[in-house]
Amino acid sequence: MRYQTSPAAFFTAVRSTLAAQLESKCLALVNACDVLPSCADGTHPFRQNSDLFYLTGIDQEETILVLFPDAFSEEDKEILFLRETDEQAAVWDGPRVTREEAKKQTGISNVRWLGEFDAIFRRLMIEGKGLYLNSNEHLRASVEVETRDTRFTRRCREQFPLHALHRLAPLLTEMRMLKRQDEIDLIGRACGITAAGFRRVLGFVRPGLKEYEVEAEYAHEFLRSGSRGFGYQPIIASGANSCVLHYTANDRECRSGDLLLMDVGAEYGYYNADMTRTIPVSGRFNPRQRDVYDAVLRILRECCQMLRPGVVLRDYEKEVGRLMEGELVRLGLLENSKVASQDPERPLYKRYFMHGTSHHLGLDVHDVALAHRPLEDGMVLTVEPGIYLPKEGFGVRLENNIVIGAEKNTDLMAGIPIDPDEIEDLMNL
Repeated sequence: MRYQTSPAAFFTAVRSTLAAQLESKCLALVNACDVLPSCADGTHPFRQNSDLFYLTGIDQEETILVLFPDAFSEEDKEILFLRETDEQAAVWDGPRVTREEAKKQTGISNVRWLGEFDAIFRRLMIEGKGLYLNSNEHLRASVEVETRDTRFTRRCREQFPLHALHRLAPLLTEMRMLKRQDEIDLIGRACGITAAGFRRVLGFVRPGLKEYEVEAEYAHEFLRSGSRGFGYQPIIASGANSCVLHYTANDRECRSGDLLLMDVGAEYGYYNADMTRTIPVSGRFNPRQRDVYDAVLRILRECCQMLRPGVVLRDYEKEVGRLMEGELVRLGLLENSKVASQDPERPLYKRYFMHGTSHHLGLDVHDVALAHRPLEDGMVLTVEPGIYLPKEGFGVRLENNIVIGAEKNTDLMAGIPIDPDEIEDLMNL
């Protein structure tokens, strides 16, 4: 296997926590993601349903997990269904997860082949009173393609119209917001691989390179370190491209005097890093670039201290806005008098910093979260302030990943160069 995942004890503990929250005599079921078609006979690379991976660690299509804590028979309390393989399939696609491998990986003793699912599921539904089903309820999700979970929900409504159906997503969202140490270790590993990629790039960047050449350096380091690659589409944005928040073309030439904004992160064991660094293509910041960079760095450092247990992100973002206003005034981009009379619903700083500062991080880069829930010990968030000046042809964004702690926070990217003097020194070795 390319990566090391959590031990079976982790998945057993997670399922136990979920099972304790289900209503009496109810089942819970989670499906794998579909293998998505591309064109002709092609498919996109398979990526497991994050919730199913969180509960089992199984990275294989057509997998189904069924939990029934109140089942009459002990063996029915947890059942994992896997796609059965054969010699012909193995010739084309390689071996599938065996039942014994799945038992060892998940801690589930009852592992069945998928062909047995219909009969067993019907028997359990007759014994049970209701069913928890999963769906993508991420706040920012735009779900236009029908998922395996959606199809299965429709099937259950048709076959078991008198059973109560419940939403599983709120329970799993609450759980996934709080990271266990195994998860933090995997995010830390992803951050370490990202750090190696960034250090590699610092010695590589120079005028005349194409942005995609920089992207290739990260990809090389990530893959050779056991990562499956980027956790998300990388942003390698030079010059004015650094002011385009979701720029992904990565095809411009990096020119002398440009800043190069790089928003990249490795994935490791399904957990993600999310880093942004902004560096001078020529190896030295000019005075204006340095002033803006220092302003963003001051805000980042302040934000890392502000994210504490009990803080609500909505209130935190308002305070970040006040910090940003002060820095923009110092930079000559805003005037105090106009800030004092601004429309509070349309703050002036949004001209230069138009995105949020922090989001949860984990199995998904923009991990599932409840906006109103106060921060707690064990949550992992990004901190990513930025200032964008399209009229001046550059933007600066910096981003680190923070573990909220009871006594103090831990910066998982503390070892990744961010001080501008250090960056210049490393680029000019």
